[in-house]
Amino acid sequence: MKWLLILGAQSDIAKAIARKFAENGTNCYLAHFNPKEIKDFASDLQIRYNIQAIPLAFDALKYNSHKKFYDSLPEKPEGVICVFGYLGDNKKAIDDFKESEKIIDTNYKGAVSILNIIASDFQKKKKGFIAAISSVAGDRGRQSNFLYGSAKAGLTAYLSGLRNYLSQYDVQVLTIKPGFVNTQMTAGMSLPKILTAEPEEVARDVYAAWKKKKDVLYTKWFWKYIMLIIIHIPEKIFKKLSL
Repeated sequence: MKWLLILGAQSDIAKAIARKFAENGTNCYLAHFNPKEIKDFASDLQIRYNIQAIPLAFDALKYNSHKKFYDSLPEKPEGVICVFGYLGDNKKAIDDFKESEKIIDTNYKGAVSILNIIASDFQKKKKGFIAAISSVAGDRGRQSNFLYGSAKAGLTAYLSGLRNYLSQYDVQVLTIKPGFVNTQMTAGMSLPKILTAEPEEVARDVYAAWKKKKDVLYTKWFWKYIMLIIIHIPEKIFKKLSL
């Protein structure tokens, strides 16, 4: 892959993914709403891995700017990974719809807006790689984060349909479902160490999934089986659980 577009390039997972692809010779477009914040990171990638890394301004919530953003790229990417997201405050969101709206718009609407544009381009070319960070939280709604989980469930369903739609055009669509990851977004949360991945682990898994042309990736791998159990718990029992 010559060029990879990373949307939401400031996050810990995004940076780890950029490093993984860069060390294998891939040039990176690093898109973030404030590209100045990733200028130093882009320079480090270029020096360390002898590739091109270009910071770009991109706002997931400014939908009307997305087509212009993509059209302005000096060379179109062969792949895109959508990493941006917003966990939000579930309790606050119940009482304040602005918080709910931010959770839904960032995790679902923003991703659909830009990925539709890219999907259309890849469809015409009959090649490409599209991936997005969803979450195990989207596999079943839980009381602790059901607004975030519902937005990720929508994203998972969107990616599944997009994969089905683009398969006839030889475009790979990868749904990435992390469990707990040690990042800035989860800072302050009490995460079980044995179940928690580091961003570098997620990046290695994403790179391997791309190479193997996988459709769905759970990372760490055992989350596939944890969620298989959770989604099959009868609702009568599930309602009594504090998850």
